[in-house]
Amino acid sequence: MTHATRKALWIVAVAILVTTIGAGCNERDTADKADSPDTTTAPADRTAPQGPDQTDDQAQAATSSTQAAPAEAPKPPTQVKLETTQGDIVIRLDEAMAPITCRNFLRYAKEGFYDGTIFHRVIKDFMIQGGGFTADMMPKSTHEPITNESNNGLKNTRGAVAMARTQDLHSATSQFFINHRDNPSLDAGGPFGGYAVFGHVVSGMDVVDAIAVLPTKTVGRYQNVPVEPVVIKRAIILE
Repeated sequence: MTHATRKALWIVAVAILVTTIGAGCNERDTADKADSPDTTTAPADRTAPQGPDQTDDQAQAATSSTQAAPAEAPKPPTQVKLETTQGDIVIRLDEAMAPITCRNFLRYAKEGFYDGTIFHRVIKDFMIQGGGFTADMMPKSTHEPITNESNNGLKNTRGAVAMARTQDLHSATSQFFINHRDNPSLDAGGPFGGYAVFGHVVSGMDVVDAIAVLPTKTVGRYQNVPVEPVVIKRAIILE
């Protein structure tokens, strides 16, 4: 073999070796790329949005916050203060148990109807009655009678305030009385058909006691009229 022939064979062998290595490098590059993580998406995976549990909790918390708004405080019982020439008497109304009677009483109070009226009938160990006559024993014109609510469960106990009426069960208008002692005979089911209680004295029972023992007289057909008029100067609805 000549020197020229040997040189040609060596060049071919080197060419084949280079081609084989190049092919192996390309295959490894392709495999490496397939096995490696996708670096363009990895940061997004690591900074993914908050999970559904936390997001739902926040939404639920917002909803709960809206639904958990504080409820309105219950309205306190209405009270009416009677300013009299013997002192003040404060009556707490029971509007839940005697709604018709309380509305009626408040209507007269708001109109100023009771201002200047008197306790025209007082009987020790029984009751004091007022709300219908002026100091000269003239009756005042009233609104229509109301339904008797004596079956409301409230009793004519000492300090209880009830509506006065005639023998007609549903004839009460403006006149009321304050029990000076327990009077069960005036309750529903008693011998008189029931007198509707609608409130209770919460302050000034000593004034009631003082009025109940005042000396009385007869004026025309009216008995047990205080000798010295006990005037309701004002009836004030307390806020």
